[in-house]
Amino acid sequence: MSSIIHLHESDNVGVCKAALPEGITLIENNLTLRNAIPAMHKVALVAIPKGEAIVKYGQVIGFASKDIAAGDHVHVQNCEMGEEFERDYGFCRNAVPTDYVSPEQQATFKGYRRANGKVGTRNYLGILTTVNCSATVAKAIANHFTWSGELEQYPNIDGVFACTHETGCGMRSEGVGYEVLRRTFNGYARQPNFGGVLMIGLGCETMQIARVMQESGLSDSKTFRAYNIQDSGGTRLSIEKGIAAVREMLPLVNACERETVPASELVLAMQCGGSDAFSGITANPALGIAADILVRHGGTVILSETPEIFGAEHLLTQRASTPDVAEKLLDCIKWWDDYTARNGFELNNNPSPGNKAGGLTTIMEKSLGAQAKSGSTRLNGTFWYGEEITAKGLVFMDSPGFDPVSATGQVASGANIMCFTTGRGSAFGGKPVPCMKLSSNTPLFERMKEDIDLNCGGILDGEYSLQQSGEQIFAAVLAVASGEKTKSELLGYGDNEFTPWKIGAVV
Repeated sequence: MSSIIHLHESDNVGVCKAALPEGITLIENNLTLRNAIPAMHKVALVAIPKGEAIVKYGQVIGFASKDIAAGDHVHVQNCEMGEEFERDYGFCRNAVPTDYVSPEQQATFKGYRRANGKVGTRNYLGILTTVNCSATVAKAIANHFTWSGELEQYPNIDGVFACTHETGCGMRSEGVGYEVLRRTFNGYARQPNFGGVLMIGLGCETMQIARVMQESGLSDSKTFRAYNIQDSGGTRLSIEKGIAAVREMLPLVNACERETVPASELVLAMQCGGSDAFSGITANPALGIAADILVRHGGTVILSETPEIFGAEHLLTQRASTPDVAEKLLDCIKWWDDYTARNGFELNNNPSPGNKAGGLTTIMEKSLGAQAKSGSTRLNGTFWYGEEITAKGLVFMDSPGFDPVSATGQVASGANIMCFTTGRGSAFGGKPVPCMKLSSNTPLFERMKEDIDLNCGGILDGEYSLQQSGEQIFAAVLAVASGEKTKSELLGYGDNEFTPWKIGAVV
């Protein structure tokens, strides 16, 4: 098999499947390597003069910062972003109608049908904190049920846990930052993977419980309670009050049982973290195939991480179902251009050092690989961070690229299951949503078997095809949605990953 992966006929670089020494001649490419090239890194297949485009995936990923000879290692030493160049946004040009399966052929899973019609894949009882000041009380309540043994009487409940965070006060009481946090609380209060919710505040914070509930249309019920510490007599009495409230909810939450529901009820969040150059060749496109299958079965797929589609956004606007969907996506990019400039930052500060060690040179290269998760179906909606997803099929939700923050927004938007691709390795879980991790290469899978659910690295070795890997992922999604535990769940991840996006000054 070839040592070099040549992804597209117009590419002037290839990707080394393994580390290759200087001076070796690759017969299949008639190419002599002028440098030692690490695995996953790029090699010039032809001479690339200074200033000329470097092409991978059939797309521009950067420009030669110096003359590059055939056989040279192509990376940060000779590839740069260069000046902004025109992209063909081609609104809706490649928006191909979806070939849906018939209702009788639609896949199913066993989920929890909620009173509002949504379906959960887990049955947790969550404790939301409107402000950091209520975190200790919330954790004390959750810890009581984790260690007291009371949950043994309720086999249908996955656990009680607290969503604590660092913000909720020292912020403006209006504007983007406030609205983002309010949407996040609203989304978690309505999350279908929660059978019951307790919301706790301090009482004097910016994020006032009464205002949040009014603006979000929330009200007390048998499975939703809210109170402030200051109005409840302080810490000890607030903990006792919370324990009593949870005890009252437990029988109601436990009464909900799994039932067979169509796969159209799945809302799949997609994340990638610790990416390498193989991510865009194996795990991400395999997940894209699984996403296409889910869309054909009537489900919803959420692509996010706006800084990690930068440079590849034109491939999504070409698949937008309407010009408005495409325009809103570009509005997200423009907002990020302004946001990063105001904060003395550049979007190309991404890729991270780990990404670069894994062969990714520019944000355009990383983004082209990342957007492969989106598959090939139409983009049916663009949503703000934590905004409720109201469209079926593939949608985009604006978010940072930092995985916990992005995933928190997706869960707030309604995701009930998550797939997370990685090439370098990831330690993440997303309670109350189960998170499956997919490795881009076999060495990572062998090294972190206890953390990785599925290996996509066999695609490189011809063990299975991209299509077969995508079908395997889809089957695993159905199994996990029906209750099969992910590796991150077995390891206990998810209690610390609730990370709402903080926008604006802290005062």
